[in-house]
Amino acid sequence: MDRLKGKAGLITAAGSGMGRAGAEMFAAEGARVAVCDHDGPAVEAVVAAIRDAGGEALPLVADLRDPVAARRVANQAAEAFGRLDFAWNHLGHPGPGAAEGIDPDLLELAIDLNLRSVIATTEAAIPHLRAAGNGAFLFTASTGGLVGSRHSPVYSAMKHGVVGFARALALKLAGDGIRSNVVCPGPIETPMMVRFANRPDLPQRAEDEVRATAAAGTPMRRVGRPEEVAAAALFLISDEASYITGAALPVDGGFTAG
Repeated sequence: MDRLKGKAGLITAAGSGMGRAGAEMFAAEGARVAVCDHDGPAVEAVVAAIRDAGGEALPLVADLRDPVAARRVANQAAEAFGRLDFAWNHLGHPGPGAAEGIDPDLLELAIDLNLRSVIATTEAAIPHLRAAGNGAFLFTASTGGLVGSRHSPVYSAMKHGVVGFARALALKLAGDGIRSNVVCPGPIETPMMVRFANRPDLPQRAEDEVRATAAAGTPMRRVGRPEEVAAAALFLISDEASYITGAALPVDGGFTAG
């Protein structure tokens, strides 16, 4: 498989879930992948899995709340690989569930992880993608970035911002041969799904109830798998999507169709 043969890129929040599925899938398709996460052991596990499968990966451990670190990881990846063809800004954070009485610290954390870090990493990556030619940015938003979420007003605001940023980049960077797209997952079977539903300022539910409720809310009556999001991401990053930019692709079992 060589849909990304010869390409090199960065994936943030790649230590688990959708990010890990993407890192392993991209590497299997021939890409050299910089695996970035704040969790060092998780990064090493992903890198080891990629290398064991015959792929090439670079471990990058960083707290992307720090804008200096967020910029540095893009430069480190480009320096290590000699080029940077894609960057998937997958990092995100649920933020508070409330719409009033919001904890200012939780709000700042949500802004840091959902917007500031994304903008900083992207800013640093732009010159490298421009130099490589035919570069591709991908961002992870959510169905909450396409429609409002009454359970997650802050998260929805942040993810609408991600979609807007990506679309603006699509216009701004098209002349440089750089595409910019968004993948918008619905409920996906990852550890984050239960943590998302059981944020401290929301009523707590059992894991089985969380999964059942999420599945019942989609026309396909199931939650998605990380590999299904990774496959959509792979398409948008690959040259198969060479005429697609400014798109926000739902991977949501039909949730946003109605």
